[in-house]
Amino acid sequence: MLLAGCGTGTPKASPHSSGSGVSLAPPATPSPSPSSSLSASSSPSPSSRAPDFTAATACTNSTKLAGWSNSRLAMLTIAVPVSETSVSGVTSEVSAGAGGVLLFGSKAPSDLGSRLTALKSHVPGHLGLLVMTDEEGGGIQRMANLVGSLPWPAYMGTHWTPAQIQQNVTKVAGKMADAQVNMDLAPVVDVDGRNVAPSRTNPDGWRSFSGSTSVVSKDGVAYMNGLRAGQVIPVVKHFPGLGGSSYNSDFGPAHTLPWSTLQKVGIPPFTAAIEAGAPAIMVSNNTVPGLGTNPASLSPTVISYELRGQLGFKGLVVTDSLSAKAISAAGFSVPAAAVQALRSGADMVMFDLGGNVSSQTSSIASAITNAVTGGHLARSRLIDAAGHVLAVRHVNLCS
Repeated sequence: MLLAGCGTGTPKASPHSSGSGVSLAPPATPSPSPSSSLSASSSPSPSSRAPDFTAATACTNSTKLAGWSNSRLAMLTIAVPVSETSVSGVTSEVSAGAGGVLLFGSKAPSDLGSRLTALKSHVPGHLGLLVMTDEEGGGIQRMANLVGSLPWPAYMGTHWTPAQIQQNVTKVAGKMADAQVNMDLAPVVDVDGRNVAPSRTNPDGWRSFSGSTSVVSKDGVAYMNGLRAGQVIPVVKHFPGLGGSSYNSDFGPAHTLPWSTLQKVGIPPFTAAIEAGAPAIMVSNNTVPGLGTNPASLSPTVISYELRGQLGFKGLVVTDSLSAKAISAAGFSVPAAAVQALRSGADMVMFDLGGNVSSQTSSIASAITNAVTGGHLARSRLIDAAGHVLAVRHVNLCS
């Protein structure tokens, strides 16, 4: 089965095709944020007025979220999958406060925009909704019939300058925004020069701009900036880099190149994206030799220490699909994986369209709330994750 965020398979289009290609089926708690504290003079003047508590009681998203129930916070960290031809099917999940929806399909309905507008009207408090899809180019495009087509990233990396990439992506992004889609699970900034279609054994191939770290760094930032110019939120993926992976984690356990190699080859494109203001990053389901045995999406070392700590990323961290075979092979059900991902520092979790989406969403939300109640997930971490989901949409609960 092909899962969200990776969406690989055996595409029919070559890397030199600009066609729409084929639809590919879905594919330890971090350090707490420093809290403000009052500093009081040890010897106040007799005439001094009552202390000013404004700084301590100032309204922030965090102080507002602290008043939310665990169940409402949990829902905000879930991206619910849905077919782009039947988005109303997740109305109940959106009404319950789901933070996002993930569109699957190969041909979007002409009235997708109005359908999504209707869906967004059910968001509690009208706080906005992340509407995301995989619109990478080549064989991984969900709505090319509405927004126009892009070639495979490998073609862009070989034949287009960064300026041309940004210009062409901006055109597509503008039409995505017109259709009420505000987040793209792209660009892929994995460094992989293999001239092959993505497959069960190779998650990248033509999905990568190049086998050159410097080319990927420049082209990835150009693609990211093109999306932002078109008012679409980019999600840079798949941290810490899938180039040279042993296998496609959608289908089974997979590992990246050794961490010592990734630091030189795979990490620079993510560093460049972060320095350019990347708002969101997707973490892969591969294990990373040298950084533990859990999939990266479930690893506090990868997310909290490396991505947050060493690289200083402060934006939204999303998982790749937790329905991936690599996750179940590591001994985690989707709900259990969601809890572990949040504990590790992720802010939003995704899963596959297959099965009963409503039941799966409910199970994930229950697992998260039960983990908080049982002391296995810090409530402060859940509030932090929910805060990142709101921040990427520029939602201010105090306005």
